[in-house]
Amino acid sequence: MTDAPIATLAVIGLGMATKPHLEALEELRGKVNVSGVFNRTRAKAEAVRDTFGFPVFDSLQAIADDPATDGVIIATPPNQRAQIVAVMAAAGKHILMEKPIERTLVAARDLVKECADRQVTLGIVFQHRMRQGARRLRQLVDGGQLGELALIRAEIPWWRDQAYYDVPGRGSYDRDGGGVLISQAIHVLDLMLSLTGPARSVQALTATTRMHRLEAEDFATAGVTFDNGAVGSIVATTATFPGEQERLIIDGTLGTAVLTGGSLDVHWRDGRSETVGDVSGTGGGSDPMAFPCDWHRDLIHDFAQSIRDRRPPCITGHEGLRVHRLIDAMTRSAATGSTVNVEDTP
Repeated sequence: MTDAPIATLAVIGLGMATKPHLEALEELRGKVNVSGVFNRTRAKAEAVRDTFGFPVFDSLQAIADDPATDGVIIATPPNQRAQIVAVMAAAGKHILMEKPIERTLVAARDLVKECADRQVTLGIVFQHRMRQGARRLRQLVDGGQLGELALIRAEIPWWRDQAYYDVPGRGSYDRDGGGVLISQAIHVLDLMLSLTGPARSVQALTATTRMHRLEAEDFATAGVTFDNGAVGSIVATTATFPGEQERLIIDGTLGTAVLTGGSLDVHWRDGRSETVGDVSGTGGGSDPMAFPCDWHRDLIHDFAQSIRDRRPPCITGHEGLRVHRLIDAMTRSAATGSTVNVEDTP
């Protein structure tokens, strides 16, 4: 006799970003039920039904009215989030939402507040935190084994070809809220802040290189000061062919940790060293979805358990606002050419 599923979820939005979610839900069969999928283009939903066997919902309201559905995974473009969250939160459905929360900091705050006011759980998909190397780095930072954090470097040298940006709305402010910062670098920046704590101020530059035609930026860089006294730098782009693994480097007073993709290398000042994880694909090259579904699986499983246990998920909406504040500050700094303080209030 098997245990009953932890929770029943529906999937809303079946674009490119949904692939690892669907694969993860397939691996979670028996632990997490799928009540159905919904997409504005029904043919996509039917294709998912034919591949995975998940039922198809006819409308958002049908999901909201379904008593068997405990929560939803929202994987639509950011400009569709507000309407969906309003319907689902009003129906008491818990929400796991793809990054970014919304296109602007103000809009993101509004969605987080709406979920809090409706007393529904809101989780954000920042799956880079779930990688083995990142989890070990979390332990080292929390345990003080690197000493005091001194220097932080986030490097995201990714590649997207022009065909990626030729999709209507991609890389625009109206649909996506921006370019490389809010669509790609946001993952590494969220992971960075989850380890370092809040950033205090930034001095940034953004640009659109001659490699691409898009409305927003495909290059961003900044110097950063952190509340904990550390300093650092950010370089993010989708104009580096053929794309390299992202790196997060943390120099502490007792050692240095280098997270390359999912692989962590640690070098302590006393001569010891450690390697954890592997350099698996993270979507930094021509195929944005070239990575395993393991991280999504673990995140979805935690979200389902948070519903059952009535506790916050591992990455909450309020936590997700932290990286939105940093990106907002970088954007304002680049526009004004000045150092900008990072607002750190909900």
